[in-house]
Amino acid sequence: MSPEEGQAWPEGLMDDRSAPDAGSPDGRRRESAGVLGDELTAVLHRAVHQAAHRLEAVAAAVYLLAPDGGELRAAVIGGSPPSVLTLPGRMKLDSPYASARALAGQSVALLAEPDPLSEPERGALAYPYTVASVPLEAEGHRFGSLTVLRTEDSGDYTEADCRGLTRIGDRLAVLLAGLHARGATIAPGCLPVLVPVFGTEPSAVAGEQAVVRGVPGVPGSAGMTLLYALQRLTDLLNRATTMEHVVGTAEFCVMAPMRARALALTSAAEGRLWVLGHSGDSGDLVSELHGSALLADTPAARAMRGRALFVHGSSRPPSTGRDLDAEPGDPSSGVPRDGGDGRHAAAYLPLVGSRHVVDLPMAGAAPIVGVCCLSFDGPRTFPPEERAVLTMMAGLLGAAVQRIQLSAARHVLAEGMQRRLLPAVLPEAPRLPTTARYRPAQAASEAGGDWYDVITMPDDRVMLVLGDVEGHTLESAAVMGQLRTSVAAYATEGHGPAALLERTDQLLSRLGTELLATCCVVAVDTGTGVAEVALAGHPAPLARLSDGTVRPLWAPANVPLGLHGRTPYRSQEHTLPPGTVLALYSDGVHEPDRDDVVARLAAEGRGAGADLEILADRLLTDAPGRRDDAALLLARYEGADDSAAPRTARFHIHRRDLRAVRAARGFVRGCLGDWGLADLSDDLELIASELVTNALIHAGSDVDLRLRASRDRVRLEVRDSDSDPPVPTAYSLTDEGSARAEHGRGLYLVDALAHTWNTSPSGRGKTVWLEMEIPGVAAAARQSVE
Repeated sequence: MSPEEGQAWPEGLMDDRSAPDAGSPDGRRRESAGVLGDELTAVLHRAVHQAAHRLEAVAAAVYLLAPDGGELRAAVIGGSPPSVLTLPGRMKLDSPYASARALAGQSVALLAEPDPLSEPERGALAYPYTVASVPLEAEGHRFGSLTVLRTEDSGDYTEADCRGLTRIGDRLAVLLAGLHARGATIAPGCLPVLVPVFGTEPSAVAGEQAVVRGVPGVPGSAGMTLLYALQRLTDLLNRATTMEHVVGTAEFCVMAPMRARALALTSAAEGRLWVLGHSGDSGDLVSELHGSALLADTPAARAMRGRALFVHGSSRPPSTGRDLDAEPGDPSSGVPRDGGDGRHAAAYLPLVGSRHVVDLPMAGAAPIVGVCCLSFDGPRTFPPEERAVLTMMAGLLGAAVQRIQLSAARHVLAEGMQRRLLPAVLPEAPRLPTTARYRPAQAASEAGGDWYDVITMPDDRVMLVLGDVEGHTLESAAVMGQLRTSVAAYATEGHGPAALLERTDQLLSRLGTELLATCCVVAVDTGTGVAEVALAGHPAPLARLSDGTVRPLWAPANVPLGLHGRTPYRSQEHTLPPGTVLALYSDGVHEPDRDDVVARLAAEGRGAGADLEILADRLLTDAPGRRDDAALLLARYEGADDSAAPRTARFHIHRRDLRAVRAARGFVRGCLGDWGLADLSDDLELIASELVTNALIHAGSDVDLRLRASRDRVRLEVRDSDSDPPVPTAYSLTDEGSARAEHGRGLYLVDALAHTWNTSPSGRGKTVWLEMEIPGVAAAARQSVE
């Protein structure tokens, strides 16, 4: 006797003979929508229960036609958790799923491939299973299909299996037709009803690991335990904002519960897999995966085609035997060997981006963004519960990886675009050295509107400008670029700060934007020390005097640019004592939860001394969670006494012009000779040639070489347009490291010969600078201080 024959169907649902007269009061109550709905649920439940037991399936489901007839939707799903969650919630009638094919072909439909979709639509469901489905048709009505799902290692469906499933489906169709005749609506609900149907708990094969979860002998306990790890993974990935967060979450919620030895997350790019992060004893796994070709015949490459691969690590074939027949330690398998004769199980899970793990819409292809790889200490099996959970975990990881990669790409694009709108290098101004810093908001992925500029004028004036366009959008960056260009043009024409802001406000009103902008303009007369300040709703600049006192340079606040007010912009003049440091800054430097910028300028100024680069680095640290862009422009007024003014010189080198290195040495030799510092020439010539060569080779941009001699020291700067700092590494074991390393003697010579040196951002590039003391003068200065 078959299971379905040994279990009676609910009484009164076999036919219509027991139904009371619909015209009687009792009949009207009996035929109410609520009662018929309960009967429909009971009928579907019984069919799912019997189908799962009859065919020893891990899950069974009834799919019913949607009210509009355009798709099939799951009405009732039965099985053991978490396998029940792997079935799609809906599917189009012309989809290649067995449930849709059975209804379309009016016959039993078998599906032996884990992925029913064609190659252009790969990655729909990477859980290894086999499916059988029968149509539900009776008395001229098409209701849907009855589907069972069982693991691949359960064997093929026999003719007896198909006949048994057909009998259950035919009986269910007759009952549905009877309910329909009595007025019931045979349609799926908004969500499928899930019911537990427990089979025999899987046991480990002799000699293979048996991972015990839950309470032994309690059906469903192991699956519910795994579902907790899935829920924790979902919660933590929703809060992940970096790839480090994703890898740490995978270690805690995937690697640890599965008792894996190692984990690696990879991403596909340029035809290869690249390791995003790894954990555990993963050295062999990383070496096998990082940079491996997607076209290679390896498990990871095969997983990229949409198939989850499970290698048992024993002599028997893996659970996807039709796809993989490789032994651990075989170079083509990608499964590392732990030395000796030990064999290791492994799992290769495709990371499918933009996919829901329960309800799979068929509107488009879900991209496979990478592979999650797990390796284990020895042979082990992968029971259905583990495979289901691992598949769903891979889906969640794939969506998180894709989201973070897209966010990072947008952030890099926005930051790069904004940096291209900022000055490549700041001009050299006599008696007014400057430096600038820019840090994008870490909480925003779009471009911001902060900008700064230093504009030299023909009458010994230098215009310092720092502004902020509201918002973090591409429009903000575009408006910022237009304002910076207009401010530079008006300043070059000789307009003062107030007139400059007024003209810029008029220009902004003609740009057709509703964005506002704030701005601070300081025109410094380097001959007299007079600084004229004009504001457009921006914080006033700060002045740090030589005695350490910090005070704002007051000026009328005026209105932001873009309000088009009738009140003219006004300015205020101040006289700067020699040694005064000016600080222009945007809101991001002075966030509410950080120390007051005035106090920080006073405190950091004492430690930085006269070095603007060190002071800028200390004032603008990379605070985690920065909510707004931060721009900082520093300038030091050195006084109007020409006899005490530093001597400066600049030499420009065009990109890739390696022949100019010799000319750079001659420039250094000539300047030092003219300044009476020929004793320093040999060392500085050697350092200059090394740094210029490195900049030309690695930065690929124009290079500025600058010399500045003050009373007791000489400063040499090499500026380029590459923001990546130099790496003082003599050699690298990888091509990637070699491409970014500073080869030769450059930084080692600087470290050995210079009194002090560092590298710092400069505009949208960087500056490598060093200082060498003038013999005798510096020693005398130290003795006088002592």
